[in-house]
Amino acid sequence: MAGAQHCRLPDGSLFLGFDCSTQSLKATVLDAGLTAVAYDSVHFDSDLPHYATRGGVRRDPADPARVVSPALMWAEALELLLHRLRPRLDYARVAAVSGSAQQHGSVYWKEGAAAALASLDPAKSLAPQLAGALATPESPVWMDSSTTAQCREVEAALGGALELARLTGCRAHERCTGPQIRKMYQTRRRVYDSTERISLVSSFMASLLIGGYACIDETDGAGMNLMDIATRDLRRDALEATAPNLQDKIGKLAPAHAAAGTLSPYFVQRFQFTTNCIVVQWSGDNPNSLAGLTLSDPGDLAISLGTSDTVFGITDFPEPSLDGNILPNPVDPNTYMVMLCYKNGSLTREDVRNHYAEGSWDVFNKHLEKTPPLNEGKLGYYYKEPEILPPLPAGFHRYGFDNSASGSLDEMVEHNIDQFDPPSEVRAIIEGQFLSMRGHAESCGLPVPPKRIIATGGASSNQIILKIMASIFGCPVYTVQRPDSASLGAALRAAHGWLCNRQGRFLPVTCLHSGRLDKTSLSVKLAAPFGGSEKDIDLLKKYTLLVKKRLEIEQKLVERCRTAT
Repeated sequence: MAGAQHCRLPDGSLFLGFDCSTQSLKATVLDAGLTAVAYDSVHFDSDLPHYATRGGVRRDPADPARVVSPALMWAEALELLLHRLRPRLDYARVAAVSGSAQQHGSVYWKEGAAAALASLDPAKSLAPQLAGALATPESPVWMDSSTTAQCREVEAALGGALELARLTGCRAHERCTGPQIRKMYQTRRRVYDSTERISLVSSFMASLLIGGYACIDETDGAGMNLMDIATRDLRRDALEATAPNLQDKIGKLAPAHAAAGTLSPYFVQRFQFTTNCIVVQWSGDNPNSLAGLTLSDPGDLAISLGTSDTVFGITDFPEPSLDGNILPNPVDPNTYMVMLCYKNGSLTREDVRNHYAEGSWDVFNKHLEKTPPLNEGKLGYYYKEPEILPPLPAGFHRYGFDNSASGSLDEMVEHNIDQFDPPSEVRAIIEGQFLSMRGHAESCGLPVPPKRIIATGGASSNQIILKIMASIFGCPVYTVQRPDSASLGAALRAAHGWLCNRQGRFLPVTCLHSGRLDKTSLSVKLAAPFGGSEKDIDLLKKYTLLVKKRLEIEQKLVERCRTAT
């Protein structure tokens, strides 16, 4: 363990962390004591309406599966957010910057873009200067599900879905960057051929800050189906199965704690940062949330309830599967994070709220309180978007049981129901989402029940939802001070990267807050206890049976979908 003198951050220094999520760009600023001293955000739809996004994305009317975002919107949001923070922040005190971004989105830089990045005029706005630097103005994002054919091609070339997961950390999902790049090569060859560099959203934002191409970090890079999860290098066979000359377009990968460079003259002169302000590698939003939640015990789970819902934990010995993703831990090169990702998160909960709870969270919560646990044998599957886990098209499926979660699986015979009453619809989506999370987490080797869950994301502020989570998983649920753990984690990673860069070697992130975590903005508090009474244990047993039944029905739905196609 490094001595305390090696882990000291300079007095008066600040560390700036961004999170470029699907719907907004947020920023959190930590001081040398790891206390949050500033926060602000830019909402893409409302603050930048000229990009005509809904939920931060654009959907192709001719192909609803195709979902993109304009890359220049993210650049304009970055500049706008820096202007908003400026009255409350002395940028000359910022020692390091890092960031988080939605995973899997890809940006295509045009030939000559490196020169444009290096010669930005600080007297002019950022986005207009980059308009000619992109081979295509639209970036496929994680919500895109139009690459099924490319996924199957990549899997076949690498020995099948499970073998691809073993090699790269996950099977080929439609959102993964490799299949997205392959589709670009196959369907828009002119764009691909004119592309000088391909960035993820994370490395795109870091590139803006350093005025040159930033490397893709190893953690976010694990979501491409291109990186060897064991060696953390790009695999030649995966590159060749995706598109020609891809190695040159992606470049080298870098550890998440490494410095991408220093801030470019554009930001130094336009916002009065210092010339030695370090830009630490940006990474994905879920890895940054793991950092912000200070998740370090393999017995813990984190659940992020955002636009996409994610479940993640830490493991020393990854076991790739068809369900989850294996990624390097962004703050510990010796361990890995296991992640499950669900496309139908907050937007689907909001859809149910709008249809069955008068568009009101208060009414939604009253419905949850009114309905009993197990929902009187009603089980719902709500897919407003094509789902990732399980792989199913958009649609809604409702079932009832003659014998609800008692006895054995054989006694639980399901029958289709067209619609539930509104309170039951509300409980069905919440219980259904958590039942699925628990079942798939267990199948990926994550601990169930865990020692504790740390919840984050917008819905983590809802105590009633967290109480249901505690009952289904059989453990206490904790929350962080801020629901936006991704930008908080990015600010912590900025401090950690600064420290590693200063020492010239990797240092454990825990040395930044060892023995004083509860005095920082990274501390957690108990939000929903799990009592362990006879009543609690009996309910947990019934939920355990219901988890098995839910997964059984999921499999039937998947098989029916495959047969239909």
